[in-house]
Amino acid sequence: MPESQEPQRTVADVIVERLSTWGVERLYGYPGDGSNPLLGALQRSDAAPRFIQARHEESAAFMAVAEAKYGGSVGVVTSTQGPGAVHLLNGLYDAKLDSVPVVAIVAQQHRSVLGSDYQQEVDLPQLFHDVAAPFVQQVNTPEQVPMVLDRAFRSALVRSQPTVVILPHDVQQADAPELGQEHGVMVTAPRWTNGTRLPHEDDLAAAAELLGAGERIAILAGRGVAHAQHEVLELAEHLDAAITTSLLGKPYVDESHALAAGTIGHLGTDASAHAMQHCDTLLIIGSNDPWSEFFPAPGQARAVQIDVDASVIGNRYPVEVGLVGNAKEAVRELLDRVPKRDRSRWRLAVEGSKRRWEQTRALRAETPAAPLNPELVVREFGSRLAPDAQLAIDVGSCVYHYARQIHLPPDVPAHLSSTLASMGCGVPYGLAAKELDPSRPVAVLAGDGGMQMLGNAELLTVADRWRGWADPRFVVLVLNNGDLSEVSWEQREMEGQPRFTPSQDLPGFSFAGYAELLGLQGVRVTEPGELAAALDEAFAADRPVVIDAATSPHVPLLPPFPGAKEKLDSMRGALEAEGDAGAEALRLLDAYVSIDKDRR
Repeated sequence: MPESQEPQRTVADVIVERLSTWGVERLYGYPGDGSNPLLGALQRSDAAPRFIQARHEESAAFMAVAEAKYGGSVGVVTSTQGPGAVHLLNGLYDAKLDSVPVVAIVAQQHRSVLGSDYQQEVDLPQLFHDVAAPFVQQVNTPEQVPMVLDRAFRSALVRSQPTVVILPHDVQQADAPELGQEHGVMVTAPRWTNGTRLPHEDDLAAAAELLGAGERIAILAGRGVAHAQHEVLELAEHLDAAITTSLLGKPYVDESHALAAGTIGHLGTDASAHAMQHCDTLLIIGSNDPWSEFFPAPGQARAVQIDVDASVIGNRYPVEVGLVGNAKEAVRELLDRVPKRDRSRWRLAVEGSKRRWEQTRALRAETPAAPLNPELVVREFGSRLAPDAQLAIDVGSCVYHYARQIHLPPDVPAHLSSTLASMGCGVPYGLAAKELDPSRPVAVLAGDGGMQMLGNAELLTVADRWRGWADPRFVVLVLNNGDLSEVSWEQREMEGQPRFTPSQDLPGFSFAGYAELLGLQGVRVTEPGELAAALDEAFAADRPVVIDAATSPHVPLLPPFPGAKEKLDSMRGALEAEGDAGAEALRLLDAYVSIDKDRR
């Protein structure tokens, strides 16, 4: 081709240009022949999003979800057809259940072979029908491409849900269309904006009256308070209200505040359980938390709910008043309407419960458990988070310790797969956080199960990319106990069954040794006396570090007291049935119960 001759623009080039116009800076994915035209267009463009290759499409989808969570924008992921598309599903369900905007761009076989049972042919609209219910569309003509992309982005942003664009190979290869005003062609704009939504005046008046009549008020703060953190604390002070949080809401409430009772749920705090069990009024702000059995009993409390999404009002609790609007503005309106309390008896009870819980969690962490008590390890890990750090949490027993033992510094974002609760998300989340802002240190908290599932593979991605980061600090703390311990304790507590060794034992693996093989730094910790120095070394290192902490699988994962008392007989019976194998866990269970008794 003569140098002066410009290559013919294709639909793939139009896709890349549209992504750039939408402000997409990173495209997570894994290559395949179905997406080669798109990859070629990325290579040709000077303004294209950077392609970030994961080790697996599931990880790439998790990275796109994390991009949206940490960055507050749309995460974008791409894959080839067939198995690549199928692998995206878990990450896309993470986006769906945690209400996160993600756009998946998925390749498909040529249009001419669809319906022939061709190689890697999967009915992609059907495959993604549930996970991308707001918008899943196959592009069948070049003229559709801009319109479908625009609608996918707008739908994801408006509904905070994943959307899917399916691109047959031959459509990607086709010449770029010249769009004009003609029948059957929709010309759209790559634009989206949002406004402030205020509750109706009558609803505000009813909510103010209900809250004003309450004597023992508890607030449940979810992720929807992200932009209303100051206002929520001010309202709590105004009403002498306990502040509890969902798991997604935890990063947005200053847990050092005297009224901050912590996270609710099975992995929640004793102080949150006290607030929920004794309140007579509940204010839910920006939360659709599924742990409804840890809410006040129906009929115990009158309730108000604030949410920007009208469809979730009354979804988890029989509320009397719903305020549909942005949390920041709605709370400000309430502040002008409700009477101020002054050191009520309820406030004193909430503060007392908080103090007792702070003592309890410290004593639990100090309880000897060989080789290491994971609560101590996580507590010390959390205390070293820098003010500009970003934290990613995998799923498993580590979430209990995160919820209970880490008080996040202000402005430190922390994210995990909450509602889907999918293991393996930790390192992919951390990678996305780092790619979003390479100048900030990243910390990842994971268990050995999640690391063996996906994390180890994505450490290869860390090893491949870290030299390009402005700040190389990427600290992965692995709680290595050889056990799928959350499920082990669920077997004992929920089913009254002894731990089932064939399903629960994990293969031994040297995470520190593996890190060294990858050119990272690995640190093995087996004794409490080694912990502080190892953590300090990791957070000051000149490269990513994997801390391989040998933790005890026997530390109990108790629900909050006093509700935990109902489960003790079940757990004790299961542990006694385990014989010698359950003796250490039984000892620790009794030690934790004793700590709780001493605090009451």
